[in-house]
Amino acid sequence: MCGRYVSASTSDEIARYFDAEAEPEQALEPNWNVAPTDDIYVVLDDGGTRRVAQHHWGLVPFWAKSPSVGAKMINARAEGLATKSAFKRPFEHKRCIVPADGFYEWRKLDGQKVKQPYFISRPDGEPLAFAGLWESWRRPDQERSERLRSATIITTTPNELLATLHDRMPVILPRSQWETWLDPDNTDLELLGQLLVPAPSDALRMHPVSTQVNSVKNTGPHLVDEVAPAPVQPRLGEPEASPG
Repeated sequence: MCGRYVSASTSDEIARYFDAEAEPEQALEPNWNVAPTDDIYVVLDDGGTRRVAQHHWGLVPFWAKSPSVGAKMINARAEGLATKSAFKRPFEHKRCIVPADGFYEWRKLDGQKVKQPYFISRPDGEPLAFAGLWESWRRPDQERSERLRSATIITTTPNELLATLHDRMPVILPRSQWETWLDPDNTDLELLGQLLVPAPSDALRMHPVSTQVNSVKNTGPHLVDEVAPAPVQPRLGEPEASPG
């Protein structure tokens, strides 16, 4: 799963990194705690030009009666893209990259209600390229209403590193696959499906961070600072470990 991530880069910085053009729209504020239903940056090609655009996080299918369904579609499982009605059409023609400066995942601790959050990023500090899908939706009863552009992040099985935290992880595309993934004329779903695999464990690093990230009200660069992990509480009936 990917339910919280960092988007601190500007649209111009994202455009330069992904060899794209930035759209002339109001910039999003840097956010170290991006949450579902927020507006996010995506990189897409919908007509021969690779560009950076703003979308709503939570894909709203073209057939939806209300945009509220998007809150349940922040992620799309790679295994069902070609068959699920919400994702089949965008998988064929509306693929995108969701740029991220890192993301969060939580580890359950024995004997504790609060999970330990971890920040995951590239060892070299470069942005991550999440594989995503996008869609354009308009209210069915308002033909001239403004279209809502939305997106979802594709997840797959975890690599060895992330398996210690969760049973899913976002698909992270290497630079060599960006053009193939973004090409709207590429309808080879078998080939595209082969890209949706876990990133190598050595392509990522992770460290524990403050539980302040648990609240979507909190943001700021301090959220990704490394902290000492919460001590593991002994299970009922087990003796506490003695020092030394």
